[in-house]
Amino acid sequence: MTLFEELKWRGLIKDISDPKIEKILNDDKITFYIGTDPTGDSLHIGHLSSFLICKRLKDYGHNPIILVGGATGLIGDPKPDTERPMITKEEVTHNFNELKKQVNNLFDCEVVNNFDWCKDINFIDYLRDYGKYFNVNYMLSKDIVSRRLDDGITYTEFSYMIMQALDFLHLYQSKNCIMQVAGQDQWGNITAGIELIRKKLGKEAYAFTMPLVTKKDGTKFGKTNGKAIWLSKEKTTPYEMYQFFVNVEDDMVINYLKIFTFLSKEKIETIENENNQNPHLRIAAKTLAYEVVKFVHGQIEADNAKKMSEEIFGQNNTSNAPKIYINSLEENYKLSSLLFDTKIVPSKSEGRRLIMQGGIKLNDKKITDPDYIVTKNNFENNEIIINKGKKNIFKIITK
Repeated sequence: MTLFEELKWRGLIKDISDPKIEKILNDDKITFYIGTDPTGDSLHIGHLSSFLICKRLKDYGHNPIILVGGATGLIGDPKPDTERPMITKEEVTHNFNELKKQVNNLFDCEVVNNFDWCKDINFIDYLRDYGKYFNVNYMLSKDIVSRRLDDGITYTEFSYMIMQALDFLHLYQSKNCIMQVAGQDQWGNITAGIELIRKKLGKEAYAFTMPLVTKKDGTKFGKTNGKAIWLSKEKTTPYEMYQFFVNVEDDMVINYLKIFTFLSKEKIETIENENNQNPHLRIAAKTLAYEVVKFVHGQIEADNAKKMSEEIFGQNNTSNAPKIYINSLEENYKLSSLLFDTKIVPSKSEGRRLIMQGGIKLNDKKITDPDYIVTKNNFENNEIIINKGKKNIFKIITK
């Protein structure tokens, strides 16, 4: 596969600004950038899904720049429904320094701060040198702005688009950076930068976006019980990260292998086939968890997280588990009913509550669907393992 074909196969291309991008990525060696604002002192796995593009393109010979927006972070990118809370300059500086260390360790590429070129622009120059190139009707038509018009948007937020466009222009002029990459929600800001470069310099610039990574139901990927999965081991331990990925939805795990790992197409297809033949072994999810932790924290941490998970949830920990014998499975046998019938819970409603709260695991996989159906595919050698909470383990055996 060409680079562009691989990016498409991995599901990493959403919008492109120009059909020439396919040839540019495949045949040229260019400088591109991707950015984030320092709203926190660590990246999370939502960032990781996008920032991995740096390594993918770098391995192909392109030159990545990561922009951590010390200036735009003081303004705040418009959210879909409300204004972002302002953070102090001291917080932004601290967060920038922490993120710079983190991305240097992970991606080994140049990190820039847009505060360096924004801090000396006075208001009159800002309006004359940049503002005059933006038609208000053009800005209002952008989704990132238009979705806020009914409830109102401040001038500060409205100006964010110009600031991001200014970044693209500056990097184009100072580093010959001809392409920007971002998540699909940044399309309006990106195309504003392309337009500014065209109007001010008479030059062509390019961009493509990546789809936002979501769960099966369309909600944001990367949080569990409202808690973000951070790349900092002080915020999220390697074991916690491993457990998050090992419990991803079965229907989504192959997509996540494409997005979050560097495994080849052939390797992922082999894993998919093995996973389909033996779904109870959860080969795909375990591979995903191991590969992500290895990339973020290194092989030693990945080995330790895997070993800890196996010790806590693996077969070695079930030798003394109570054995509960049941007759052959009924059709449409709900997990909540199985929990009640085996007296693991006192009622079906209690079983449903525990399932929805993430308190039940089936063969080391967290089940959160209260209507989950247990089938013969869940059994290995006529056995399944059920975890209730962190300490209670049961072995269910069919007669």
